[in-house]
Amino acid sequence: MTMLGIIRRNWALRLSVVMNVFVLLYVCVHIGSLGPWIEEAPTSWAQPLVEVSKATELSATASLPEGSKAGSARETGIGSIQDGKSAASSAGTKETAALTMRDKTGKDNEEVQGGKSGNATTTQKQQESVSTTMGSMTLEEAIPCNDRSTTPKTALRGDYWVLYNYVPMSTKVRCWESVTYTTHADYTFLDNLEPLLERWQAPVSVALYAPGTDFQPTVDTIKYLRICGSPLVSQLVTFHVFFSTKHIPKTVPSSSKVLSEGWNCTLPPPWANVTVSKMYKSEKKLLYPVNVGRNIAREWAPTHYVLPSDIELYPSPDLASRFLEMIRRRDQQPLYKPNPKVFPLSIFEVSADSQVPRNKTQLQKMLKAKTAIPFHKKVCSGCHNVPRSKEWQEAPETEGLHVFHVGKRTGAFVHWEPIFIGTNNDPLYDERLSWEGKSDKMTQGYTLCVLDYDFLILDNAFLVHKPGIKTFKKDPVRDMLTGKTNALIKKIIMPELKVIYGTRKGCAV
Repeated sequence: MTMLGIIRRNWALRLSVVMNVFVLLYVCVHIGSLGPWIEEAPTSWAQPLVEVSKATELSATASLPEGSKAGSARETGIGSIQDGKSAASSAGTKETAALTMRDKTGKDNEEVQGGKSGNATTTQKQQESVSTTMGSMTLEEAIPCNDRSTTPKTALRGDYWVLYNYVPMSTKVRCWESVTYTTHADYTFLDNLEPLLERWQAPVSVALYAPGTDFQPTVDTIKYLRICGSPLVSQLVTFHVFFSTKHIPKTVPSSSKVLSEGWNCTLPPPWANVTVSKMYKSEKKLLYPVNVGRNIAREWAPTHYVLPSDIELYPSPDLASRFLEMIRRRDQQPLYKPNPKVFPLSIFEVSADSQVPRNKTQLQKMLKAKTAIPFHKKVCSGCHNVPRSKEWQEAPETEGLHVFHVGKRTGAFVHWEPIFIGTNNDPLYDERLSWEGKSDKMTQGYTLCVLDYDFLILDNAFLVHKPGIKTFKKDPVRDMLTGKTNALIKKIIMPELKVIYGTRKGCAV
């Protein structure tokens, strides 16, 4: 082969390589414009949002509040998805809106729990944002429970005989229909019953301590109130009576006999002109078993929700109906948290010559005028110091009832003795503690803390003590009993509670 032939062959090879490169580039450009070489799943907003919404449905159903029916997630409307929608754009739009809703609701909830100023606006925003996706629900559906019998029953409870439902109320109420105010007293405190009822307008369960000869005036007081007092007494109040096995009355008439007997209404009420020192329990130096009474009244309440309180604490009007409406709406995120929960009320005292405020606006004016103060401010301020109390007092009154702040019984509130709306699933009060020895609610408070309860403080609800501001008074007898109670709690009750419930950082009596 000549040199010229070799040169021609090399040029032909080079030209062939160049042409092949151009062909390959041409093919790549045109085929590349048709799509990627490796096929990927199309990106869609709908699919991940469906997964988020399903998780929201599950969490909402799993953590419904005490007394809320575990219905379908579609009923709640939070993150619900309409099945069968095939258009990706439609699904994406709806789900993006639902996610935006959840983001706003979560932010609002953080503000409520943080107790920032402007809580009224925050709770309104929260209600609006959540309620737009909430489905309707009846009260019966929202509060799954079993009705309780109001038939009279006599039974032994530890060292006490108890006449349960001794004089029952005449109104029949379903367990989901109302909230029961549960309380305790001896007959000399029953002058508080009518003003309490006038504001409460719902069932009351009261346990009366009536040892020995205190029993008959107790029965007389029941008859007087039912026959001569407000019709609400016979309609809404159930009376239970209890006394020690060592201090049994001479006679105990049957429930039917008490109900059938009349009363001369021209006579003064049986508690009038009574000298406390002449009462049987005073002469025998008996301690008042406050927690026995609390537990009897609470356990035998006819409704699922209960407000265990003291008979001298008057609730803000329409509290029961407004609370139930809040539970029925279930449109606030704190209600869906999985923690057990109760609903504490802010408590106040007013001067002896003042009227009890009927709403928060009136209460705020009285606080500014110094005719109202936080409860026991001059006796034991830490015992009833409610979280975010200052913000609560400054927040304007709003329509309905909402969760103002979610608190805990820790830190500055470690000795808080809250009075709250709850259920009979909540821990009972220790019946070894007496009123005279004080600290009678402290052990229950410790148990609630260890069980990680959420305290959902309500914005427009409160309690007011019977007019008259309490001041600290030195009492050597009570001081001695307080020392014994503290020793009982420290050496016996607390070790028991730690074994039964365990411990949690920040919890104390």
